[in-house]
Amino acid sequence: MKSAAFDYAKPQVLSEALALLTEAGEDAQLIAGGQTLLATLNLRLSEPSMLIDITNLDELKGIAVIGEQLRIGALVTHTEIEDSKLIAQHAPLLKAAAPHIAHRAIRNLGTWGGSLAYGDPAAEWPACSLTLNATMLIAGPDGERRISAEDFFIDLYTTSLEPNEILVATEIPIANHNQVFYFHELARRHGDYAVAGVAMVAQKQGSILSNCVFTFFSVGATPMMALKAQALVDGKPLTDEVIASAVAAAREELEVIADITNSVETKQHLIGVLLERGLKHLIV
Repeated sequence: MKSAAFDYAKPQVLSEALALLTEAGEDAQLIAGGQTLLATLNLRLSEPSMLIDITNLDELKGIAVIGEQLRIGALVTHTEIEDSKLIAQHAPLLKAAAPHIAHRAIRNLGTWGGSLAYGDPAAEWPACSLTLNATMLIAGPDGERRISAEDFFIDLYTTSLEPNEILVATEIPIANHNQVFYFHELARRHGDYAVAGVAMVAQKQGSILSNCVFTFFSVGATPMMALKAQALVDGKPLTDEVIASAVAAAREELEVIADITNSVETKQHLIGVLLERGLKHLIV
């Protein structure tokens, strides 16, 4: 199939892009890497009246450390994250997650901001941004607003972005030397969407983990933190009994949704498998 007809614009600055969005209304759509949008256009799942190409907007580019925050522009590609020395030093969870995203050709074009704005619950970046306590920097006709990742992802493919807004960048607190992390996903083949996945960070002192964040993805309508499991682990020596209690709590607390090939019971089982592996990895 071919996409329906649409107008096309390629603004050179953010203010021009925002004006075009406001003028075109809810029927306009942004395009950057296009790795999801082009498929939906060709299948006519999306039929925008105008496509606004934001790839020339310098305000949305680059990775930089600003004070105690790591700023990642919305147009930064998956490959740029994978190869960045700043990412490796200050947000190593992202470097660990990047190779799991599809295949090299997709990573070369797909963008950090595109993945976040699309809000796919099976994608890696929404889960990582939640785990790392990211703040979304959003530009709109009334100026910039900031919203936490915890409040950004609302429901299946639904975020708090308004139709006339653009995600400009995210800010992530830089990792300190006590931070440990774990990322893993279980998929039928490398590059496929995960059946279940987890992104984990914590502060480690000996055999004790604190400030734990365990985020599961591809198991529900949004990435989900296992809050009860985090509380059970936080500040305690990580014994087999504590791990078993955390696994049971995570399986019970998360609102799991089946997909076309995997049942709720399968995903609940895999949640426990991933959490146990992750905790044992963090404490080594």
